[in-house]
Amino acid sequence: MKKRTSLLLLTLLLARISNAQSFTNPILAGFYPDPSICRAGDDYYIVNSSFAYFPGLPLFHSKDLLNWKQIGYAMDRPGQLNLDSAGVSRGLFAPAISYHNGTFYIVCTEVSKLGNFVITAKDPRGPWSDPVKLPQVNGIDPSLFFDNNGKAYIVFNSIPPNNISLHEGHRTIRMFEFDVQNLKVVGEEKLLVNGGTDMSKKPVWIEGPHLIKKDGWYYLICAEGGTGYDHSEVVFRSKSPEGPFVSYDKNPILTQRQLDPNRKDPITTAGHADFVEDKNGNWWGVFLACRPYEGDFYNTGRETFMAPVVWKEGWPEFNLGGDEIKYSYPIDAKQNNKTPRFNGNYTFYDNFPQDTLNKRYRFLRTVHESWYRITDHKMLQLKLRPETMSGNGNPSFIGFHQPHLTGHASTGVEFHGADSNQRAGLVVFQNEKAYYFLCRTTINGQQVVALYKENELLASIPATPPHHFIYLKIQADKDKYSFFYATRKNKWQLLKGDVDAKHLSTKTAGGFVGSVYGMYATSNGQPSSNAALFEFFEVKNNDAVYKK
Repeated sequence: MKKRTSLLLLTLLLARISNAQSFTNPILAGFYPDPSICRAGDDYYIVNSSFAYFPGLPLFHSKDLLNWKQIGYAMDRPGQLNLDSAGVSRGLFAPAISYHNGTFYIVCTEVSKLGNFVITAKDPRGPWSDPVKLPQVNGIDPSLFFDNNGKAYIVFNSIPPNNISLHEGHRTIRMFEFDVQNLKVVGEEKLLVNGGTDMSKKPVWIEGPHLIKKDGWYYLICAEGGTGYDHSEVVFRSKSPEGPFVSYDKNPILTQRQLDPNRKDPITTAGHADFVEDKNGNWWGVFLACRPYEGDFYNTGRETFMAPVVWKEGWPEFNLGGDEIKYSYPIDAKQNNKTPRFNGNYTFYDNFPQDTLNKRYRFLRTVHESWYRITDHKMLQLKLRPETMSGNGNPSFIGFHQPHLTGHASTGVEFHGADSNQRAGLVVFQNEKAYYFLCRTTINGQQVVALYKENELLASIPATPPHHFIYLKIQADKDKYSFFYATRKNKWQLLKGDVDAKHLSTKTAGGFVGSVYGMYATSNGQPSSNAALFEFFEVKNNDAVYKK
């Protein structure tokens, strides 16, 4: 009888282990930086920076921290968000989302025009209010904290005392009390942290602050070291939200800067974290990090990762399971295979079945006019307009972030250009001076498939006979892009292979964004009544790290 009981217990244990679930890092793959998270009852919400892309501030929802769904954007109306003329890495920086007494709050910085502001919503799916400016908040990265005594506070990154820097990157964390009813700061500004964890070591770029209360202590978690290879997360605590705050003697609580950059499948630049307590009393941290393919080169931008957090002797620490951030951690939840994926090796395929665009697409700067539509035949039509990806306007471009180091984007396009200024096809774009455009156009009176590096022609081939649709594909393989075309679906022919992808990496191109694939049509500064039709859009990923 004992033997049977033992076998039954072992069988149940093995079954439980086999059904155990894990989440895959990054939980939001590709250009989803500066995550902030909150919990409202049984629901969790994440918001990310969006810079000069529109709509602004993508929002994600989950019931279990495993299955995430994009529910929309917090700033999706032109009247809310004017990104006209903004550089790609300007616009919206580092939002923070909070929930209090039935209302959701996002505070954020629009660095080009609006400054710091707050928006609110009863339902995070929207509508969100028009922004309310916070002119007294002089800095970036604001975050709200609601105490259990009815008071609220806003913390933010700001200038050094008396605006005198003691060293390069010297910044402070400051705070105001916040009037929730009237959405404005009250009282005097308080200095919480001057410089960082240890001024004797000349700490740089203390930013991304969040206040948390636990067991009678107020914890201030912040990013430090700059949003690059030396990035980290640190923590301070105090018995009062106004300080004084003491630095944890085991700081930083998260970083990867001490590890060998040549290690296999590295995850780097980790920091800018936010914490959430789940329904079972477990703590988790979401944070940004990057996946370089070589050295400090990556095209996917800063992505959203997650890892467990534990509390030791009154202080929070990331429980990474060693020094390295892992690509997977166990979680008490079940994967819903019907939920669209934002991580791992997924395929996104869209043949435009609805009258509205999928929420995952992005535009460059604010859209003020209807230059695209889904036709009665379920094709996406883009008008050719003078705006280009090299300019500072809103081009006829509909984008989707590059989610992985290896994979491809493809589309089918019907288009006949009247001259070499008229082009339509598939682009991979990092900023105004760093992109590749695979397109149909006309050169010397002949219809061609052409590849441009910005406006420099790299390769072309006659598109003869002039087929109804030409199919285009950009294949990413870490530090290389290859460009294909086809006159019949999936019968790919190479136009140009092994083109330098480092040209689009953050290290080369600069800025804070990642590469974005997209459907794009332009008349290059000339008026035009022409339009292009796109049959489908696909992004497929096959990173080796997710095949293990």
